[in-house]
Amino acid sequence: MNIVERAKAPTPKFFKVLRSIGMALLAISGSIIAAPVVLPVAVVSIAGYAALAGGVISVISQITVDDEANRERSIVNRLKKGNQNLPRDGIK
Repeated sequence: MNIVERAKAPTPKFFKVLRSIGMALLAISGSIIAAPVVLPVAVVSIAGYAALAGGVISVISQITVDDEANRERSIVNRLKKGNQNLPRDGIK
């Protein structure tokens, strides 16, 4: 399974919540870094580390795959592909 397939595959609920938390952390720290007022160096430095942590959390959470849902999806896709050329009821 390559990285694109992993990103498109279903994600477990816990990691969806974790991904949202990471995105919020990234957004908050980005707004602190881009603030038009002068902030102490320590605050901007901590915001930079928080942005890095939020990005890593979000990426790792996105590529985590729910194996059971992924198996179900592959079975449904296989059945759709197998039934694609079969005649439908009522159509001759």
